[in-house]
Amino acid sequence: MDPVRVGEVGIGPGRPFALIAGPCVIESADQALATAEALAAMARRHGVPFVFKSSFDKANRSSGTAFRGLGMEVGLQILARVRAEVGVPVTTDLHEPGQAAAVAEAVDLLQIPAFLCRQTDLLAASAATGRPVNLKKGQFLAPADLRHGVEKLRAGGAGGVVVTDRGTAFGYGDLVLDLRAIPILAGFAPVVVDVTHSCQRPGGGTTGGDRSFAPMFGRAALTAGAHALFAEVHPDPDQAWSDAATQLPLDRFEPILRGWCRAAQSAENP
Repeated sequence: MDPVRVGEVGIGPGRPFALIAGPCVIESADQALATAEALAAMARRHGVPFVFKSSFDKANRSSGTAFRGLGMEVGLQILARVRAEVGVPVTTDLHEPGQAAAVAEAVDLLQIPAFLCRQTDLLAASAATGRPVNLKKGQFLAPADLRHGVEKLRAGGAGGVVVTDRGTAFGYGDLVLDLRAIPILAGFAPVVVDVTHSCQRPGGGTTGGDRSFAPMFGRAALTAGAHALFAEVHPDPDQAWSDAATQLPLDRFEPILRGWCRAAQSAENP
């Protein structure tokens, strides 16, 4: 299995672990650019390949009155600025087939939300852009069953496929991160583990969770063979307009990243 190229970043076997990170949703251009700059600087200091992530629209918010984002046109303009001004690859999620072409113009990696991982038309449209695609595993799906979505993307011409585990439904209102999924998923695609969404406790009008587990999840995932980690990082998580309970604070993120680097080194040299 060859690594997948996301801009200048390679994700997969034989490459250093990569970091995909940024605020859950784009709240402003200034915030996105400042956060990307800070994360990129941290990643450079630790030799970690970095891809910036933030969403222009959160179409799956629990409440219909919750903030969804700045919209596709403005959001993609901001992501294109991050790519040009910060000099890092960028990624974002899309929710409808008609968005694929425009999103592919602005980003280096298209992301399929977990709830939509089986939507054939969305996968086909994303693959047809020729961009690499990050297929997030639905919380309801067994790891081996994500293979079918990967096959749809490859058959459709995607420029590479990575898969992301973001936790699995554990009864009502909770998720569990099952590390057995990592070697299973690695059997057919490079594996990303989303350490912050895995901390969520879905349900009610606002999704809750406990971000304190995210550092441990990252260390464990790298030890189990993950090729990249996905983390939502925000300058002030408690005031974030989405996923306030699980985003990691930007000013305390570097020690967490340092711990992940140590875990990756230990995995390479047991």
